[in-house]
Amino acid sequence: MAYGQFAFIYDHLMEDVPYDKWVEYVKSIKGRHAKGKQDFSIVDVGCGTGEMTIRFAKEGWKVSGVDLSESMLAVAHEKSVQAGVTIPYFEQNMTVLDGFAGSDCVTIFCDSLNYLRTEEEIRETFNRVYTQLARGGLFMFDVHSLFKMSQIFVNSTFTNAEEEVSYIWNCFAGDEPNSVEHELSFFVLDEESGQYSRFDEVHYQRTHSVDLYKKWLEEAGFELLSLTGDFSMEHLADQAERVFFAARKI
Repeated sequence: MAYGQFAFIYDHLMEDVPYDKWVEYVKSIKGRHAKGKQDFSIVDVGCGTGEMTIRFAKEGWKVSGVDLSESMLAVAHEKSVQAGVTIPYFEQNMTVLDGFAGSDCVTIFCDSLNYLRTEEEIRETFNRVYTQLARGGLFMFDVHSLFKMSQIFVNSTFTNAEEEVSYIWNCFAGDEPNSVEHELSFFVLDEESGQYSRFDEVHYQRTHSVDLYKKWLEEAGFELLSLTGDFSMEHLADQAERVFFAARKI
């Protein structure tokens, strides 16, 4: 998926997203299952504008960022330079992930996996992740829950009106089961002219049951380590909006 103009206002819209909680999640799983691992190497798939990627690098880990959007990666590279960290970024589709053999960890966070349209694409991604990990390597990802798709997204409208950027975000049920189409209209202020320009985006997401994700992980050769929700390290509540999976290559 190429985000186009969206990449350049993405961070403004995501400024309240708790990126540090994802970092703490990774540190917790690493502490439990890769404690003492030196030169920890991590591949951040679906890295977007590099917010988590840069945080991983500041933990002292060897980090690579992967995303399908060239414009997102351009923003990520610029931010990495400003942050004083060196991170290689790669434009790749996660279904053909390659070039990271022997990695200690692969992450696919912030519901990036939900942008895959078919079950086969998820299986392909899990298989590619497996091939890129060292034996005992960790795979962590999160997805929207079925509850969030059906009870929070479908037929909902979200709006935000700020001076620099405003948006109208409509959500509709997609054609596939447990899918949503996000129709977004943005109004961005041009400071020189004082005029607002409008552009539109359509984003598609789809999720699946926890049991299906577990089945596909097992088929790819992974051992499930933990299944939690909404950044909790202990449990998965019935109405959790975000489901977290941690698995290990066996």
